Amino acid sequence: MPKLLIVEDNRQIVEVLKKYLIHADYEVNAVYDGKEALASFERQRYDLILLDIMLPELDGYAVCRKIRETSTVPIIMITAKSEDADRILGLEIGADDYIVKPFSTKEVVARVNALLRRVQFEKAGTDRRISYEDIRIDIETKEVAAAGSKLALTKKEFDLLLLFVQFPKKVFTRENLLDSVWGVDYFGDARTVDSHIKRLRAKLKNSDSVCHIQTIWGAGYAFEVTT
Repeated sequence: MPKLLIVEDNRQIVEVLKKYLIHADYEVNAVYDGKEALASFERQRYDLILLDIMLPELDGYAVCRKIRETSTVPIIMITAKSEDADRILGLEIGADDYIVKPFSTKEVVARVNALLRRVQFEKAGTDRRISYEDIRIDIETKEVAAAGSKLALTKKEFDLLLLFVQFPKKVFTRENLLDSVWGVDYFGDARTVDSHIKRLRAKLKNSDSVCHIQTIWGAGYAFEVTT
């Protein structure tokens, strides 16, 4: 389970973010000033940091600079500052993304998902191949094999399978999948996820793969090994 650190002095915002991120299957810690952030970062390994700029003790810029001296951990800055110069400064000192208050909590979760997925791509190696059990995915060529058989997938089917392979056993709601694969700006029917899952599931079963997309009733979908 990916571990996130929220650095934000507004405790109400922290509680809302924690609720949504925990629901999205992230482990979440929170601190409320810049010095606490650096101390927590020294004690534990985090997969991503959500970092406010206007903080007590040390501001977010100072925290980001200090972290970047030793780590490439993904950082999303969250702030009330909306000027282009402030955004550019945040990115120039090492932030990976930037969200301006007031924000949609759904958008924050989607950006966390997208940034962690991008990090997974980068860690896959120069040939950009990812595998899980008998699934083999070449990100560069978009070729997919399951149980030794090539799969002919549409772009959305490919993106869905790639997401599942990167996070096996993680339960995704329809909204998670829409945000991650179709994008936060997509306003179509959530049932489009079901139709794409149905086609992808059929192709995996036809390949005799040990991996299948399971329906988690009342929750969503998960990628699991079946016997």
